[in-house]
Amino acid sequence: MSGQVPARQSAPVVPVLGRWGLSPHADLIYRTLTMRGPQTCAMLARELDIDGGRLAAATDELSAAGAARLTCRGRERWWHAVDVHRVGQLMRQRRGPVAVTEGYRRHLAAVAGLHLERVDPATVRRLPTREAARERIAALTAAERREHLAINTEEQISAEAAAVAGPQDRGLVARGVRLRALSLPPRAGGPRDPVPAGAEYRETTDLPLKLMIFDRHTALFPADPARFDAGAVQITDADAVAHLTQLFHRIWRTARDPFRQEVPPIELTAREQAILTLLTDGYSEEAAGEALGLSRRTVVYTLRALMDRLGVQNRFQLALVLGAARAVPLPGVPVIDTPTPEEI
Repeated sequence: MSGQVPARQSAPVVPVLGRWGLSPHADLIYRTLTMRGPQTCAMLARELDIDGGRLAAATDELSAAGAARLTCRGRERWWHAVDVHRVGQLMRQRRGPVAVTEGYRRHLAAVAGLHLERVDPATVRRLPTREAARERIAALTAAERREHLAINTEEQISAEAAAVAGPQDRGLVARGVRLRALSLPPRAGGPRDPVPAGAEYRETTDLPLKLMIFDRHTALFPADPARFDAGAVQITDADAVAHLTQLFHRIWRTARDPFRQEVPPIELTAREQAILTLLTDGYSEEAAGEALGLSRRTVVYTLRALMDRLGVQNRFQLALVLGAARAVPLPGVPVIDTPTPEEI
């Protein structure tokens, strides 16, 4: 029939998030993001006349519920609404109200710092369930040859998780893989989770996210820190993995070894010692490399790896850390003395 007007497709219905326990402010912000597109916090505050505290709490709710995601562009943080159909599915799957904890906020900040919106999508893999994540962890662990870094944010690891992780950790140590793990201190009077002989272990309360890094090549963390059954995210982007590796070592540097009372000694390899000696004697990176039969790139990489291991950002901080720990018993390398309490 001629002149017939095509049927209009109806716009998707925006779900009322208050039905699942989210606050009115969270519901209002989600609707604004859905209708107007990505917004910064400043734009939302101006348009909706919401103060900073309520705005932060509401966006945290949305993120924890999976209804909004955060990206970074330079210094600006942009909020995006997740597709309404996906949000409806997520809300129906939830068994209780959304709980926004300080741990979740730390997780969100750490993931936002990865700038995932800039990385090649081929380097990001979503593992949709806990079982899929465990299978991938087992495969990556079996392939490791050099170093395994782990951050555990659970107050106590379940018996089921320990039964899976224990043999993997012992297998890593037996193969000569360096295993470093960070955990929360046990509750007062509570037991400490067993640590495999040969592993390095420290504790601190400042843990931003649950994390595993495999041979500095692949990183894996929960998709939702409040629901481990939501699976995990795997990243192989080199810059993102390097960022997480540096984050791990910064925390490691200030964490406490519960099995030792003194400050752990800093051990330098022969190559690190030789490079530091020459640089302190005034050699350039290129000249030091020539003297040692190394390329300038190898010299730079060795220094960067040492700084990552010690959790420092530049060579000035490196000198302070090595000097304060008296870890530079090398000819020609000055030690920065730290005065004793009696000398102050």
